[in-house]
Amino acid sequence: MSDQAQRAVEAVWRIESARVVGALARYTGDLALAEDVAQEALAEALVAWRDQVPANPVGWLLTTARRRAIDTFRRRSALDERYVALAHGLAEGEATSGGDAPPSGSDVLWDPDAIGDDVLALMFTACHPALSREAQIALTLRVVGGLTSEEIARAFLVPVPTVQARITRAKKTLAVARAGFGVPDAAERPERLAAVRHVVYVIFTEGSSATSGDDWIRHDLAREAVRLARVLTRLVPDLYTSLPRGSGPSNAGGSHEIAETYGLLALLELTAARFPARVDEAGRPVLLEHQDRRRWDRQAIRRGRAALARAVADGRGLGAYGLQAAIAEQHAVAASVAETDWDRIVLLYEALGRLAPSPVVELNKAVAVAMAFGPAAGLALVDRIDGLPAAYHPLPVVRGELLARLGRTAEARAAFLEAARLCGNAAERAVLEGKAAGLA
Repeated sequence: MSDQAQRAVEAVWRIESARVVGALARYTGDLALAEDVAQEALAEALVAWRDQVPANPVGWLLTTARRRAIDTFRRRSALDERYVALAHGLAEGEATSGGDAPPSGSDVLWDPDAIGDDVLALMFTACHPALSREAQIALTLRVVGGLTSEEIARAFLVPVPTVQARITRAKKTLAVARAGFGVPDAAERPERLAAVRHVVYVIFTEGSSATSGDDWIRHDLAREAVRLARVLTRLVPDLYTSLPRGSGPSNAGGSHEIAETYGLLALLELTAARFPARVDEAGRPVLLEHQDRRRWDRQAIRRGRAALARAVADGRGLGAYGLQAAIAEQHAVAASVAETDWDRIVLLYEALGRLAPSPVVELNKAVAVAMAFGPAAGLALVDRIDGLPAAYHPLPVVRGELLARLGRTAEARAAFLEAARLCGNAAERAVLEGKAAGLA
């Protein structure tokens, strides 16, 4: 296999894997089978694309995978008639479309326009109520976000075997529950929104501060999360206006769900706006106090502030994502770190801590307190934080910064070295080692 073919396969899969699996799950009604045949098609591509990459690589993968699905259905001749009918519909679709267009005319295929996006449909399927919240998120990150088990484990702050077990159990549970791929009924959709939003948030978090690899920012993941959040803001209003009278949440509850979805979009847009200044020309991380704010994406800031204003317009108070977006807005509108309204940020973190208590929120609040009232006040809060895993490297990072500001150089250097040892991202590790060296 030529290097060109391998790069082409990797690039297509990196960008389009979720859409490929989503489309195949829509065709087959079976998420596990969709993943299997997608991987088979990918393996074939590594061989077939040696001499020339097809003009439509995604179409090639989909057509090849559909054929593998038909073969599987034929081998399942002892199963119920649903598989036979679906295989027949797929075969007819290939015969009439040349293998490039979706099959039509089969009752077992649902209309993708009902949700407007295969990837979001895939997310709703993975967020099936038969699964625990942890399993929903882990499975969706795997099949939609394309994250490895290691990346998901770091995002969840749990061991890798735990994540692998969650994904395996989730697939088995969906199979036992006969949970085919599709858009849930209108009355069921709002119940899955919280899980879907959290998945989008975790995907973006991994993209904005990669926990592993050589790059600090994984733009592919971050862009996909922002895209999904935008689609979700268009989708959510329909989830409530389409509910039958007397069913589902109240208008007030629906209004709050819409506001929190806009809060998520605002948070992602305002955070992504800083990406152009977060790395230097060599790809090294640039911390907030050293960033050239003229490089921040002003259009993204405007979009984020507009989304936040839409969330605030609900009038029922911001949710957890909205509060984080309000914190991000304070950074976005400030001319410098010194001119940032840190008192306001402390209040927002206090509200966030009451609404969604977490040791990570407490750590971030400690940083804001240090900026507003001095490093000693911040360090006192840091030393009282409990519940973070021993391997959570941002904790010694914050301690190192505050200790350095207090002139406790030896302790600060030790904290930075400990953070570097725990850090899984090469670019960030280099920055931490540089800080430690600067204090030697």
